[in-house]
Amino acid sequence: MTEAILHAYKLDGKGSAVFLTGDDVAKEVKAKSPAWVHLDAGHPETREWIESKVSYLDPLILDALLAEETRPRMLEIEKGFLLILRGVNLNENQRPEDMISIRLWVDEHRIISLQRRNLKAVQDICRAFEQGAGPKRAGHLMVSMLRRLLQRMEPTLQELDDRVDSLEEKILDGKELLEDERTMVTEIRKKAIVFRRYIAPQRDAVASLRAAQSPLLNQMHKRRLQESLNHLHRYIEDLDAVRDRTHVVKDELNDAMADHMNKNAYMLSVIAAIFLPLGFLTGLLGINVGGIPGAENPDAFMIFIGLLSATVILQVFLFKILKWF
Repeated sequence: MTEAILHAYKLDGKGSAVFLTGDDVAKEVKAKSPAWVHLDAGHPETREWIESKVSYLDPLILDALLAEETRPRMLEIEKGFLLILRGVNLNENQRPEDMISIRLWVDEHRIISLQRRNLKAVQDICRAFEQGAGPKRAGHLMVSMLRRLLQRMEPTLQELDDRVDSLEEKILDGKELLEDERTMVTEIRKKAIVFRRYIAPQRDAVASLRAAQSPLLNQMHKRRLQESLNHLHRYIEDLDAVRDRTHVVKDELNDAMADHMNKNAYMLSVIAAIFLPLGFLTGLLGINVGGIPGAENPDAFMIFIGLLSATVILQVFLFKILKWF
């Protein structure tokens, strides 16, 4: 079996599948029984293999399956579907919002899927076959792949929501956010925007698939697609809410910082107002000309200190009456 093929199975229609190797892959792809071949889109042999083994594919479909960059979409051509979906990146040391695409061509007898990076939803399908609980037909596999992508997506989106809850609770309790928590607000907002960029077109693709009139999709499949569509609607609403809530949190942080700065500026203004007349008096008596009062009096300094103290007390009294503090 070529190195471009990551997984290949022949579906038995009962939830199990036979793992295919070598020449059996090409043989089953051309047979009438449903077969699933999962390929590495980045491998140099992939295009050649598809062109030779699935030669009836429209060049438009082939280019879409092998494109460097994709966004979720659905295209129905004759008796098959081109379906491009995205799933969260759960690979080690990777960012979940750097979503991974899976591209599928599905017709009555075969499923050709491609990926450029590992996607855990694909591994879930393989394990389901081993346990005898996998998809039974081509349409079922397409619906199951979508459902597992959404199942893997939900905890990541819920984590975003929980982080916003934690920040909001801290602000409502009047606690000051740490520097990394302030940075977190921007990070969460950015993640919500990136997730929505891919999930919104995925919702549209699933809605188009749900509305398609094809023998590949029976009523059970349509019901599952409707459930997946409801999940996608909720995810988008949650992401919109996260984005709006982080904006509010950011405003609250800015307001709190502005209030803090205003209080500091106010205190500095009060202190400056108290020392303004003191500076005037000391400056007036510090000029180096004749006739300075008390220049010959040894007690003049203490008297002047007492005068300054009385001035400060009077100012504080007046500020209290005027409610300046």
